[in-house]
Formats: sequence, structure tokens, C-alpha cells
Amino acid sequence: MDAEGFISRLRAQGDYEGQIAAVRVFPPRPAQFAAPARPIAPALLELLRREGIGQLYVHQALAYDLVRAGQDVVIATGTASGKSLCYLLPVLQELVENAASRALCLFPTKALAYDQLGALERMVTAGGLEGVARPACYDGDTPTHRRPGIRRNASILFSNPDMLHQSILPYHARWAGFFAGLRYVVLDEIHAYRGIFGSHVAGVVRRLLRICHHYGSQPVFICCSASLANPQELAEKLTGRQMRLIDEDGSPRGGRWFVIWNPPWEEPTVRVFRRSGNVEAYKLLIRLLEEGAGTIAFAKARVVAELLYRYARDGLERRRPELARKIRPYRGGYLPVERRQIERALARGELLAVCSTNALELGIDIGTLDAAIVVGFPGTLCSLWQQVGRAGRRQDESLAIFVAYDDPVDQYLARKPEFLFHRPVEQAIIDPQNPHILAAQLACAARELALRREELSAFGPLAEAVALELARAGRLRAGANGYHYAMPGLPHHETSLRTISNATYAIVDISGGREEVIGQVDSISAPELVYPQAIYLHQGESYIVRQLDLEARLARVERIDADYYTQPLLWSECRVEKEVLSGELHGGKRFFGEVAVRWQTVGFRKFKFHTMELIGQTRLELPAQQIRTAGCWLMPPAEALQVLRAAGHDVFEAAAGVRNLLAVALPALAMCDRYDIGGVVDSAQFGALTIVLYDRYEGGMGYARHAYEHAEQLLQLAYELVRSCECERGCPGCVGPPNLRVPVHHDPDVAYTYKIPDKVATIALLRDWLEPAVVRASAADDGLRASSVSLR
Repeated sequence: MDAEGFISRLRAQGDYEGQIAAVRVFPPRPAQFAAPARPIAPALLELLRREGIGQLYVHQALAYDLVRAGQDVVIATGTASGKSLCYLLPVLQELVENAASRALCLFPTKALAYDQLGALERMVTAGGLEGVARPACYDGDTPTHRRPGIRRNASILFSNPDMLHQSILPYHARWAGFFAGLRYVVLDEIHAYRGIFGSHVAGVVRRLLRICHHYGSQPVFICCSASLANPQELAEKLTGRQMRLIDEDGSPRGGRWFVIWNPPWEEPTVRVFRRSGNVEAYKLLIRLLEEGAGTIAFAKARVVAELLYRYARDGLERRRPELARKIRPYRGGYLPVERRQIERALARGELLAVCSTNALELGIDIGTLDAAIVVGFPGTLCSLWQQVGRAGRRQDESLAIFVAYDDPVDQYLARKPEFLFHRPVEQAIIDPQNPHILAAQLACAARELALRREELSAFGPLAEAVALELARAGRLRAGANGYHYAMPGLPHHETSLRTISNATYAIVDISGGREEVIGQVDSISAPELVYPQAIYLHQGESYIVRQLDLEARLARVERIDADYYTQPLLWSECRVEKEVLSGELHGGKRFFGEVAVRWQTVGFRKFKFHTMELIGQTRLELPAQQIRTAGCWLMPPAEALQVLRAAGHDVFEAAAGVRNLLAVALPALAMCDRYDIGGVVDSAQFGALTIVLYDRYEGGMGYARHAYEHAEQLLQLAYELVRSCECERGCPGCVGPPNLRVPVHHDPDVAYTYKIPDKVATIALLRDWLEPAVVRASAADDGLRASSVSLR
């Protein structure tokens, strides 16, 4: 596409109000080639030639040599850099030399596994290698009658960690031949293995290695990742192996135009709220489609992906109805058959655009796209560059547009674009020592094979204590040769790798008297997504929730022609149960420990489509949810609070502003999602005003611990976010969204109210808290500095 011309035409539009905050041009990059030192079979060289590959990129050649030498590696290069060949070439070479060898390729999603399987099958057929390589996919969608043949014959098995965990490792005796010949294990897209998922996967990999040792194999690990600050560290935590890092990217890249688009103020003279980023994004999407540009629009939440699709579809039906049929939404919660249909339509070019959550962030082949729109900062620079990289994957020029929300981080990036373009990407954090995750993995391991005491060290320093606790609880039985699983059934079926809880709710369409499952949602999110009278958006259509059955875990929904959508109102409280760590923090204090969190969906608001006009607010009486998790709580210096009071400021408002800022700053430091953490302001249980941040997962995931360890850095980032905003008294782009004031005991006769925290008070509290660090920082560059604040 002509990106420069498109940008010029945007600026010439009648509704353009200076939304383009920055434009950067990334020039094309030539390829860098190298020849591997180790031989490649003639049949494989011919296969490469048929694929149009005359030379290997430098990272592909190095990966081939190291893997063939038996070295565990992690390849961290950009999108569309040919990482698949880094593992397929040595795997195929091994099979040429030894037909009894086997390879296991694990992908974080089923869709990615099928995509890679299809590409390999095509290569094998084109190269006449059917007698050498026998690839197959083994996951929950594999028909039962095909599974025995796959176990016997597949030489390259494509699967996912969930299937390995639930259906392969517990039945390892059926796979004895496969495990005995297992030579390579591929972990693709490991940057997706963070948080709960990554912490569980680390345990699954250790269980896999136990089974391999049992059958006499010692596989080599080949890990692939998008750009991370710590790809080697993450790969080593996942596998327990020493890794060789390969991060020199030799692949070519087409030119890319990057635009930061900041919605204008709704009222330029008041400067409190900006126009909706969703509305700005769908208008950009329509303009791109009208110019024939294949486009992917990424949204941070399921409801936003549905809204973008609905807005764009409605707009196109009025202007270009033939284009309205060439756009679809895509998100988690869809049934597998729906997702596959959309993936195939994109790859074949039957669709021109898709509105997606990060479900399409990974490297599924979705054809050649010209543009990517990222609506709202996705939480990490790693995700941002992954999403941007989905366009222009064939070395052609591409366009990326980041549409900023009225949110502190988004607005900071709009004001300081150099941060986005020059900062290193973040670290991925996992916590395999989470006691809930560790207990689940040890129980599964003991059920697979008796867990010898000398094997516990591979699971980490807490494994012995957790195993003893499981034995006391009767789940494990201690014997002379280790621990045995003591319960009936398989613990694997009680453990989800993706969530602390394995419980999910089915979303059932009851329209017209029929009952059809159209989606699912995890138990934690259900009261926030499918509460009674909520509008549930699916494929752009509106459904109203008629009933949320908490016992049966069902949400019954019915089609409705609604002109509005809904947002939940949440109330929460946090009680400290145990202090584990404490320290000073610039005259104040910081703590880390165990906390109990209760939260509740207490109501919802209705907003008109397109205009975002608030048209109603309704109360709900749903039971509260509770978890025990990890928390970090910070106490500002008493002197700073005295100064605030003396100046006539409300100290609670100041603390609420700081809490909001910390909650949006921490994901950038800890590489987590904004909804992975929560926060409250409290004084009753501490005797002093205190800001609490906590992990929204049972047992914690390491994010609050990260906040404790990097508390000064976190406060400084919050200070930079708020002081650089151009509003006067506070807006959602600096001190965050209005705080929900819930009446005591949810009195039905008292209305919920909202108030944006006082920006002046928030800045004063952070400045006085951080002195003299702020003075040192202000004397240097006005932007974020690597020496003081970094998103790493």
C-alpha cells in the first residue's frame, strides 16, 4: 500500500483535528545470509530450493548447527523471520538419518499448531519426503479413532501444553515408543508462556523430562520467542536447561510506517475527556478497507473487538455494502469451528479485515495484510510489536496505527513517542513456585510415576515442603521410594494450565426455545461479563443475559435488537493476612505479604452504541468472590500527607490517583495484563493511609512481589505519567478513570457516584514522597531515563 499517501489523505479529511501525534518510518532491511557448517541432506536442499530458499538467514544457519550439535537453544527474532525453519530443518535432518527418531512440537494455541502442521505437510508432499517425515496433530479436536495410529506412527507430533498435560503424560505407557525415540522438543512462541500459563508449563516440562528419562531419552530443546528482554532466562526457567541465545535477526523486512493517533478532546477548552478511541479506530478501519488495504485491528478486550466489528460493519453497510461482508470479529470464547473458519477465510483472502483480541497476535498464517491498527496499548511493548508485525509479512511496505485510549500509559506514549520507539521490550515473568500451581504439578507428576525425593529439586526449592503438605492432606502417600498419588482418578483433569481454577461457564443461546452453546468464559470473569441483563456481544450480534446460573455454571442468553452495550460496576476490598517482607521507601514504608481479596459485581451501566452516551445504571445483587493472593502495600510518608492536608487537599483523593497510576504502571514493569492486578486505598486496617496492589489470582503470580522489589521505580513511572499530562485538574489520561464510590452496604436508595481524583494533589503526593529522587530526575532529561525509569 501507499502508506505515505494514505497518511496525507487522512490529514486532508474534513474531520481531521490533529489526531496524528507522531509518525515514524522504519526503512527496509536487507537479508543477511550464512551457510551452516554441518551438512544438510541433498533431499532437504532440494526441498528448500522448491520452497524458493536458496540460502539460510544467519539465525537459521546458527540454529541448525547448534541444535545438530546437541545444544539447547532459544531463538528470539522478529515476526516473519523464518523461526519455523530453525526447528524444522534439524528435525527433518534427524529423521533422514534416523527413522526411529521423534520430535514433539508444542504451541500455545491449537490454531498455531494446525497452521504449522499444514505448512509442513505441504512441504513434505512437495519434496517427496512422505517416507521420511510423518507429521500429525494431536489435540482435543483429534478424532478418537485416529489417535492410536498417531501414537504408533507420527514422527513429528504437533500439540499444545494442555494436551501434553491432560492426555499424553498421564497415559505415557501408550506413548512408550514415542518417548523412547524423542530427540527434539520444540517450544514455540514462548513469550506467550508467562503468568499462570507459563508457570504451569514449567511444571509440565519437568514432568515431560521425567517421562523421557524413564524411557531412556534426553531430548534437545528448541525454543522460539518474539523479542523479549529476557528470552534466555525465560527459556531456562521453562525447561530447567542452560540455553544458548540466538538473537541476531538475518531476515529482510519491508518498510513500515508507524502512526500514533491520539483522539482529540471532546471539549478543547475544558480538556477532561478525549473522544472514544474505539470510534476513532473503526473510522480508520473503514478508510483502510475503502482503499483496499487488508487490515487487522487489535483490541484489548473481547467486547471491544465485537464493538469495532459492529461499528465498522454498520458503517460499511451504509457506504460500501460489498465490503461489510469481508470483515469478521475474532476472539477467545468462540467455539473452535468458528475460529478455524475465520482463520481459513483470512488465509485464503476471502476476508479483507478482522477485528481481533490478542488471540491472533501469534504467528498464524493469516495471509498478506497491509495494515495493523492497535487500539489501546496492549500492556507490553512485546505485544505491541507482535501485533504491528502481523502486517507487511511479505517484505512489502506496511502501515501500523496505534490509537491511544484516554488512559495514563496510552497518553504518555502519545506525548512521549520516543519512549515507544527507543525503549527495550519487557521481561516475561513466571512463578513456578506458586504453591497452588506447584501442588497441582506435583500431584500430576506423582500420578504419572512415583515421585522420588531426589526428583523434587527439579521442581524448585519449595517442592519438598509442598509435597509434605500434600501428604498431610492425604493427596500423596509417602513411601520408601518416594511419593505416590493417593486419590482416585486423575488430578490432571482438575488442573487447567490457563487459570488457577479449572471451572468455566457455558454461554447458551436460548433464542426461539432452542439451546445452543455459543461460547464460554472462565469462572472468575463470568460475574463481570455475563451478569443478569448484561449485553453479551457475539459475532457482532447482541444477546441479553436472561440468567446466570452459578450452580450449573451456565449463562442463558437471548438474541435482542439492542442499541446499547453494558459495563459492569465492581466493588472490592483487600485485607492483609500475613506480612512477609518490609522495607523503607523514601520516608514511607513498603510491605509484601499474603492478602485476602473480595470483589463483587454490584451493578452495571448502559451506553449507547457509537455515541457512548450513558443511558442507564442498574444495581445487581450477585455473591462476592474471594481469593487469597499476594499483595504489596505502600504507606506514604506521614510528613507528605501533613503537607497535603495543610494545602487543603483531600489525601484520599491523592492516594486514589496514585493507586490508579500504579495499577497502570505495574503491567508495563511486570509484563502482565492490566486485569491481572487490582488495587485499593485503605486506612482502617493499617492505622495510616495505605495503597494496596494485589495479584488477581489465587496464591499470586509474582506481580505484587515485583511491585515490592521495584517500588521506587514504580512510583517514579507513576510520577512521569501524571506530571506530563496537559490537563489542569485531572483526566482519565493521567490520574485514571473516575473512582466508583460504593454506598456502605450497597444501600439501594443511594446512587453510585464517580469522581476523577485530584491531579494536583496526586502530583504533590508523589513529588513529596519521591524527594530527592524527583529532583535528581528532573535535573536530567524530561523523558523517561534508562537510569531511573525503564519498562524492563
